[in-house]
Amino acid sequence: MKIAIGCDHAGFPYKDGLVAMLQAQGHMVQDFGTHSLESVDYPDFAHAVALAVEDGQAELGILLCGSANGVAITANKHQGIRCAICWTEELAALARQHNNANVIAVPARFVPEILAQAMVRIFISTEFEGGRHGRRVDKIAC
Repeated sequence: MKIAIGCDHAGFPYKDGLVAMLQAQGHMVQDFGTHSLESVDYPDFAHAVALAVEDGQAELGILLCGSANGVAITANKHQGIRCAICWTEELAALARQHNNANVIAVPARFVPEILAQAMVRIFISTEFEGGRHGRRVDKIAC
């Protein structure tokens, strides 16, 4: 699977571990940065990941920042994006199953790295259920 990933400085400590985990599973990962703890503006990275997913360069996206709010708000400005903030494994599964989310936003300051990795594994391996959820997802776009 092709996966796009991006983060700000708060999410940076988790990004390289996620990239390594995904590559070890055989996924192709497009890393949009950031590449250090230096303070940066999260929209720059959220827009890059959202565009990659929206344009079909990646099937799914992963965004990380301190609260996940900023990257999720930014990504969800893109018409083809359904970005879900997740802080439990169950929410990561439901975001895919019920909402057909195509980007996960992880709040790095509020979840341990091991949970972030578990949520990403669940997110990328869970399928959309369709059915009544498809009807509802179809009503999201403006």
